[in-house]
Amino acid sequence: MSRVAVVTGGTRGIGEAISVALKNAGYKVAANYAGNDERAKQCAEKHGITCFKWDVADYDQCVKGIAEVVAKLGPVDVLVNNAGITRDATLKKQTRKQWDEVVDTNLGGCFNMCKAVWDGMLDRGFGRIVNIGSINGQAGQYGQVNYAAAKSGIHGFTKALAQEGAPKGITVNAIAPGYIDTDMVAAVPPNVLEKIVARIPVGRLGKADEIARGVLFLVADDAGFLTGSTMSINGGQHMY
Repeated sequence: MSRVAVVTGGTRGIGEAISVALKNAGYKVAANYAGNDERAKQCAEKHGITCFKWDVADYDQCVKGIAEVVAKLGPVDVLVNNAGITRDATLKKQTRKQWDEVVDTNLGGCFNMCKAVWDGMLDRGFGRIVNIGSINGQAGQYGQVNYAAAKSGIHGFTKALAQEGAPKGITVNAIAPGYIDTDMVAAVPPNVLEKIVARIPVGRLGKADEIARGVLFLVADDAGFLTGSTMSINGGQHMY
């Protein structure tokens, strides 16, 4: 019987690549998204992946969303917390709203989603959780105090929750991507992007599929001895 995997922010960019990789590996995939109905429709039609709409920053929506997934696909054994947003500004210009939006979605979303699936994983004695952090949560980044704080928090969250899940057959790991060729990175001004690539030892941006391969490794049934770790996939830009 195929395991059910939920991927938040799973209809585009890195999330879409993860959803497709899991589906191709035999998982029943539920791709969550928050607002872009058109991209979700395209993802569903192109890949045959079931999409569910809810905001991971809203605890009640997460609980309801997971209940819908369970009713339609079955119990959730794999969770990939990929959903994330940016609201970049220096601290001088950053508003409290920009701080709250990023922290509530990127870090709060991890709590909300893990909480929604945790009891079921405990009851079944199996679970695989992968939280998508960031190189900027490891090394920091100018103009991203909100984003860097949230992503750094994910790494600490992962280590703490891994200790709770370890005796119960649940692993919790993180992946910290470097700069990946997605819509978010494509929005960076070309002169800035050139400088970013120049700092990457392998000499190029990463590919979303390369992050997805890391996820497949971490969620495998036989990866039960690997927990509380952060896999850095960044082309050698930050060796942590």
